[in-house]
Amino acid sequence: MDQAESASDVTVLPFKRDTALTEMMRLRVSSLQRSGQKRQDGERLLLPHEAVYRLDFHIQELNFTRWYFSLTGHGRVTITGISQHWTPDLTHLMTRQLLEPIGTFWRNADDPEDSQLKCLEADMQEFGERIAELAKVRKVMYFLFAFKEGAEAANLSCSVEFTPEK
Repeated sequence: MDQAESASDVTVLPFKRDTALTEMMRLRVSSLQRSGQKRQDGERLLLPHEAVYRLDFHIQELNFTRWYFSLTGHGRVTITGISQHWTPDLTHLMTRQLLEPIGTFWRNADDPEDSQLKCLEADMQEFGERIAELAKVRKVMYFLFAFKEGAEAANLSCSVEFTPEK
């Protein structure tokens, strides 16, 4: 860290599970199943191994710095950003509102538990920069977290570090 950037200039934002929104999206799935209806064309339904998380931006002019990610055990976690055009209290989630690239972290079942998590670094960098861009126009951003291959939400800690734009 150089003198122009001190620890007080760093903002670390944790991803928070949005239990109410996750439940609302699960109710949509069960409602469609009970009534025998199909999803709307292009609608993205929540899968059983997914949950909705959010980032709350108190400062909106940010530069992406790095990810902090820890996962106890093994498994794969994918994080998909949702564009600024989704208003969850008014509309269903549509596939066109999902952002690319997605973030993926994993530890294989045969890797030691204390081994470093793997990720696609270029995608994670681009994803972090995209989040910082969208923070300029949103105070809250939503994400779909998918837990696969043994990963569980209880074993996850994920946050993003930003510095303020100068």
